[in-house]
This record gives sequence, structure tokens and C-alpha cells, in this order.
Amino acid sequence: MDCKFNTELGQITVNDEVITRVAGYAALDCYGIVGMASKRSTDGLVQMMGRENLGRGVKIRAAGDKVDIDLYIIVEYGISISAVAASIIETVKYKVETHAGVPVNRVNVFVEDIRV
Repeated sequence: MDCKFNTELGQITVNDEVITRVAGYAALDCYGIVGMASKRSTDGLVQMMGRENLGRGVKIRAAGDKVDIDLYIIVEYGISISAVAASIIETVKYKVETHAGVPVNRVNVFVEDIRV
């Protein structure tokens, strides 16, 4: 799913991999997050993903002319989950809209695990 939008200079196409990477890096920069999570569909185990596999912890869906972003994260023990989620939502929305130029409809945060 490539995001396409028109400007006065022409049409711009942004690959979904670009949006995925921008959202993943923005989430990892937030305080209290240990890493991105990936659920294996075969056994339901949560695996921690490094920076090289950001796409497994980020899902992008088109919502009209905007995108919805789902983030599957692992948070640090002892940190307020609601504060971390609020920070991630603001940061990811801002960075995707400014760096990729794609309007964001919604950012959903799914906490998959807590690590000490």
C-alpha cells in the first residue's frame, strides 16, 4: 500500500516501508520503551525486535487519505504505561506527518510485554 497525495507540483508517492521505518524509529526514541514486539502467529510468543526488524512491530493501514498506525511495543518495568503510550502517540504522529508528509488518522499502541 503506497500512500499517494497531490501537491501543486505533482503527485507524491510514499512507500509503506518508509512510513513503517519512520514510525518505528520514532517509537524507539521514546523514553520507557525497550523495543518493538512481534507476535509469531504459529505459537503466539512475543519476540523482541531490534532496529533491523522494525516492520514486524509496526502495522500501517490506509484510512481514506490518511493512515492508521499500530505499534506493538515492549515497555520497561516501573514506567507508567499510559505516559509512555501518550508520548509514543504524539511523537509518532508528529514525525510521520513531518518527515514522510503523510497525514496520520490514528496511532494505536499495543503493549505486548514488560521487561525488567
